Amino acid sequence: MSQPHDPATPARRSSVLDRRSESLIDDPQLLEDGRVWDEGSGDGDQLDREERAALRRVEGLSTELEDVTEVEYRQLRLERVVLAGVWADDGQTTADDAEVSMRELAALAETAGSTVLDALIQRRQKPDPATYLGSGKAKELRDVVAAEGADTVIVDGELGPSQRRALEDVVKVKVIDRTALILDIFAQHAKSREGRAQVELAQLQYLLPRLRGWGESMSRQAGGRVAGGEGIGSRGPGETKIELDRRRINTRIAKLRRDITAMKTVRDTKRSSRRAHKVSSVAIVGYTNAGKSSILNRLTGAGVLVQNQLFATLDPTVRRTEAADGRGYTLTDTVGFVRHLPTQLVEAFRSTLEEAAQADVLLHVVDGSHPDPESQVSAVHTVLAEVEDGAALRLPELIAVNKADLAEPEVLDRLRAAYPRVVVVSARTGEGIPGLVEALEALLPRPHILVDVLVPYSRGDLVARLHDEAEILTEEHTPEGTRMSAKVEEDLHGHLEAFAV
Repeated sequence: MSQPHDPATPARRSSVLDRRSESLIDDPQLLEDGRVWDEGSGDGDQLDREERAALRRVEGLSTELEDVTEVEYRQLRLERVVLAGVWADDGQTTADDAEVSMRELAALAETAGSTVLDALIQRRQKPDPATYLGSGKAKELRDVVAAEGADTVIVDGELGPSQRRALEDVVKVKVIDRTALILDIFAQHAKSREGRAQVELAQLQYLLPRLRGWGESMSRQAGGRVAGGEGIGSRGPGETKIELDRRRINTRIAKLRRDITAMKTVRDTKRSSRRAHKVSSVAIVGYTNAGKSSILNRLTGAGVLVQNQLFATLDPTVRRTEAADGRGYTLTDTVGFVRHLPTQLVEAFRSTLEEAAQADVLLHVVDGSHPDPESQVSAVHTVLAEVEDGAALRLPELIAVNKADLAEPEVLDRLRAAYPRVVVVSARTGEGIPGLVEALEALLPRPHILVDVLVPYSRGDLVARLHDEAEILTEEHTPEGTRMSAKVEEDLHGHLEAFAV
């Protein structure tokens, strides 16, 4: 679909599955010259790869149940899916934009463990308030689902509760929207206690307004024994199953929020400890699958998991390293962003995203091989604007355009011209990494108070702090002690005043 067409024309199948060479989910192991890339080169020890690979989804199991509650419903596994999206013909979104979004949805679906069978895009002014696609196109989608033997439809957008029910009534299979799909991926990949609590909170917040039930078994309005004809004294309003689910979910949400607040206190304590010791921090942010973890491994040898999957990293990783002048600083790998990141996730992961807002420098990793890297930058900035009133956007930002070995030269030139601080790198080959380190260290806050001190050998602790926190200019060992000239912060300056020369 490359040219606009009449909105009255039938929905056209996206070329997502036909243009595999352009997909976000191509096999990353094959290089252009046919060689197979060694995953160990530049990506550390991959300490979590075996654990992540230990769980595999099994295809071919039925996901159809006749009478389930919504709590059970959301736990059903995605298997064979058909994708559906709406291209809003508003003059701002092109057909290419719609197909890029659909390819991204296909990558999300495969990351969740699904087999993508087909994809359709419907062109219309705005989504239909009843069935999202419109009644006629929903029936066409039902025919495609039946022909492909799919058991799930994934919609590229957020469906209202009534829209999803109406669409399910037409297509006769389970319907999942983009938000539910992302939540499913997060639920699979969260590993730490805090990560699992954040994902569960987001899932429950999404589920609460969407509770539904099937059949007479859901009704408990008759109360205790009145259904048996026991009459006076036995009547009561009772509690419906859906009300019981809603009450339990609200109770669980309250507990999760308390738990996450307690975990946030621990994270804040660690952060304040680093700040008390004047350790600068760099937050690595960027679109999902842009290569943030690969960059972290290149810079620090962290050995964190690297996979060609969306949202492979959910739990923040903090690693310490040293600048060329000896100053220590930390690098924090954060969760990746995506277009239309569910608001429930932004809220649940707020404590994690604050790592970016509280940093000294943002290292913004961009996928240079993506068809539209500028839209990725915009999506990341949109999410950061929602955290602490956009505090992260006021920090010094260095854009690292990754995957330079796969990117088109004109795209790299365009990105260099579009943003003030841009470094082109390849985490796979190591190209541009020295320049990235140099540019990053230039943005780190520097001590500004010049001192000339003679520290006695009995105060080796002060010498160690100078090496950790200060910018050493000269150092000389004398019979009386260590003579040092350095630039320090105000806190350390107070401890050194007694030894000034």
